[in-house]
Amino acid sequence: MQICQSQAELARHLERFERVAFVPTMGNLHRGHLSLVDIARERGDCVVTSIFVNRLQFGPNEDFDRYPRTFEADREGLERRGVDVLFAPDEQEMYPTPQVYRVQPPPLATELEGAFRPGFFDGVCTVVLKLFNLVQPDIAVFGKKDRQQLKIVRGMVQQFNMPIQIVAAETVRADDGLALSSRNGYLTADERKEAPRMYRTLRWIADEIAGGRTDYANLEVAGRAELARNGWSVDYVAVRHGLALRIPHPEGYDHPNLLIVLAAAKLGNTRLIDNVDVVPKHNED
Repeated sequence: MQICQSQAELARHLERFERVAFVPTMGNLHRGHLSLVDIARERGDCVVTSIFVNRLQFGPNEDFDRYPRTFEADREGLERRGVDVLFAPDEQEMYPTPQVYRVQPPPLATELEGAFRPGFFDGVCTVVLKLFNLVQPDIAVFGKKDRQQLKIVRGMVQQFNMPIQIVAAETVRADDGLALSSRNGYLTADERKEAPRMYRTLRWIADEIAGGRTDYANLEVAGRAELARNGWSVDYVAVRHGLALRIPHPEGYDHPNLLIVLAAAKLGNTRLIDNVDVVPKHNED
């Protein structure tokens, strides 16, 4: 595996490959990230993974400084997985001058995650666009756990006519249902036992909808209440239409196959997010 820290190094090592598959990450890798690498390996003759903790997507009171940085362990894991190129730029390489040009994402970026993390998707889109320009991949793989991010990045690629296929990867879960996340490491032992409740709550709502319920607002309230009475500080539990994450029709005209249930909540000091399809669809979005 070749490690590149500059744009020039990266371009030099990628010029001989015809089909590049890319997995952008912020490091502290777990099985979920590595599953994206496996999908990339199936789609391209060169797999590039980036590790860059992007300051632009962290708010002033968020965890940029304490975000886990585990480069050596990440490097070893990626090498074992057969990654061809690890792109690991520093901030000076990514932002040699203050980033005064930003991508302005669509109104969806102010809802759900964007409502509780103002400016988050501006930072995500800006760094992803820069990474796409540097790597110039044919394929990029994003996990469905960050469903809103996946939707927004896909839309950015489409609207800017970028010749990149965005591939959705299923959320990887622990045996008890908890979605794997770098932030799970912040959980105490007791919080880790409680954490799978988010997935169980979302799955219950999804199953109720699949069974014919269309009183989405009532289901959202019930989901928030279930988490809150067990010690969670809930940002949102929301039923959305999968195509553009719009609010579903109140009369229940949207087919359950197209609906998603999403949530974000804090357990102790750790903010977790998750989502489920009402009707599971493997690697589709």
